[in-house]
Amino acid sequence: MPEAKRTHQLTRMWGGLSSIERGAAPSTDDWRVCSDAVNLMESLVTAGWVEDAQGLLADAVRALALAGRRHLAGGAIRLDAAGIQAVRAVLEDYAAALAQIDHRTMIYAHRATELRIREIHQGRKRPHDVEVMAL
Repeated sequence: MPEAKRTHQLTRMWGGLSSIERGAAPSTDDWRVCSDAVNLMESLVTAGWVEDAQGLLADAVRALALAGRRHLAGGAIRLDAAGIQAVRAVLEDYAAALAQIDHRTMIYAHRATELRIREIHQGRKRPHDVEVMAL
């Protein structure tokens, strides 16, 4: 992946997580960039290009879904301690993957993630799917 694009994506991702962890009012965009990175990591793991090195991918997905539900119910977009740990670990793995995976593979991962989300919206969920939400 070109360095400028990788730097931009990682800067937004880490900024989003920082805002969710410590910001006065985390935004839906903060949640979205973290969710996008976690979803892309899931696609990379599912395709076998990377491993879920710390085994926290499912926990990160669940934590972000809970934060999204909390926001939809009128609360702040926040993660509990276990959620912060899981999301941070997956984002670290994702950052490492971006440094090693070629641009073409990342484009494939983006497309696979889009198709998976479309399938979920059409009611074709997989057993491990939590939910898809738009904040």
